[in-house]
Amino acid sequence: MKFSEFDGKKWEENGAYYDTCLIPYTGLSGAETPVQAAEALERLRDFLELAEVPFQGRLVTYPAIQYAEPGNWGYVNGICSKVKSSNFKFVIVMSADAELSVTDLYESDLTLSLRGFPGITQQEISRRIGAEIERMWQK
Repeated sequence: MKFSEFDGKKWEENGAYYDTCLIPYTGLSGAETPVQAAEALERLRDFLELAEVPFQGRLVTYPAIQYAEPGNWGYVNGICSKVKSSNFKFVIVMSADAELSVTDLYESDLTLSLRGFPGITQQEISRRIGAEIERMWQK
């Protein structure tokens, strides 16, 4: 579910079932044209759905981190840390365009980048994402 689909009562009743936060990472630099920015957001939306749809009863998608400077992962790590200390057991960071690594994003439990799935079908990407998330939960 998206964070905006919860109200106070709904979160109070069902929040315990949602132990995983998904943080979208767009990675825009600000140099993109409006068309390029829109295309990046569409790619991210489509990539996120591969995790959101099959795990909608356990995963909450937070607002995206839109802009970032390359290699400046401190901000993203800080967000992951705060999210884990306040509401969630697991944090996943997903990006359609940026290279992500658990080494850089050490506060996340899983990083998924579309770039990490070159040359395979959408169905195979979906299967692998599901397997990665399941593996994270079993640790």
